[in-house]
Amino acid sequence: MIIKIKKAHGAVMPVYQTEQAAGADICAYLTEPLVIRAHERALVPTGLFMEIPNNYEVQLRPRSGNALKKGLTLLNTPGTIDADYRGEVKVLLYNASSEDVIINNGDRIAQAVAMPVIRATWQEAEQLSDTKRSDGGWGSTGEK
Repeated sequence: MIIKIKKAHGAVMPVYQTEQAAGADICAYLTEPLVIRAHERALVPTGLFMEIPNNYEVQLRPRSGNALKKGLTLLNTPGTIDADYRGEVKVLLYNASSEDVIINNGDRIAQAVAMPVIRATWQEAEQLSDTKRSDGGWGSTGEK
């Protein structure tokens, strides 16, 4: 599958860091360092514009190293880039730590995973089938 990318001058193409990696690193595209204060969020530009094939999406996910070392995550994880979106890809970073984090141009801020999309047909029903779990919610399948 090919995803076409138009990039701003100096923006970094997504890169798989290993041969078996599911996610390609996405980098910040900044004219100056960005400070994300403790417990605040920022919409970080990437300078990337994608043409994703029909019946696919690109999911943006946190980088585990950033989560562990800096307390950075994505608020809308996974973030979905739809096949018909052509605007700049931006990453909604959240600083969950108690310290400010500085993001520099070119820093790896997220990972992108290409995924197939199956569109459902939503059908209204008067009644649903019964299951062992039924309407058991949070923690109902394992906590005692």
